[in-house]
Amino acid sequence: MSTPLNVTRIGHACQLIEIGGTRVLTDPWFTQTATYYQGEPVASGVKELGRVDAVVVSHEHYDHCDLDALVAASFDLDVPLIGPGTVATIARDKGFRDIRAIEAWEATAVGDLTVTATPGRHGVHEVTFMIEAGGRAVFFGGDSLRVPELDTIPDRFGHVDLAILPTNGLCIRPMNLRQVVMDAEEAAGLTAVLKPTLAVPHHYAFHSGRLGDRMITKGDRDPRHYADAVARIAPEIEVRLVLPGTPVTVP
Repeated sequence: MSTPLNVTRIGHACQLIEIGGTRVLTDPWFTQTATYYQGEPVASGVKELGRVDAVVVSHEHYDHCDLDALVAASFDLDVPLIGPGTVATIARDKGFRDIRAIEAWEATAVGDLTVTATPGRHGVHEVTFMIEAGGRAVFFGGDSLRVPELDTIPDRFGHVDLAILPTNGLCIRPMNLRQVVMDAEEAAGLTAVLKPTLAVPHHYAFHSGRLGDRMITKGDRDPRHYADAVARIAPEIEVRLVLPGTPVTVP
């Protein structure tokens, strides 16, 4: 019998991944500012999460690295925090005590859990992650663009049980609509390569407010575009559109 694997989307790219008895929080974001809107309810506050065994953070943007919210809620700063060097510097300044700085293809272990940084590309330095324990494997895509190195994941890691991918194709208007996040078609193409048992999109409800959406960012807020693209190019792969707070069990 395989190790139980469950995921609950807290909101945006913040996910609570549970592999057996190990609980991993990804890209925390619990608060909102004048230019960062979640665009959906946040399913849980920090204190309602319960025990967390590790935190993984893909990059330092506020909507993925809301460490102030963890500190303000008296989060246990001895919990290992895993991310690239840019994130490690911020975490150290916030008082985290067990900081694991890893870059692409480097790994660290937390008990039976292995977290490997995989390549990513965004508006700032970013890594993505393979999260493994108990014979289960999860790919967490943060809000990266699709980069060719990610196509090698099945050869490097074997079967992927769960793929969590961004889909909004976010573009920055003042930078001539420079794209900084994979869009629905690109995410579907990567899904077809990874061949996960289950795929879950995230990072699509976020917006910059009425003025910011017209002047700063442009993105696709409909995850059905991703589901439709996967159904067209890899119909054998199950896609689940998940509301915040809804636990999903991966077969």
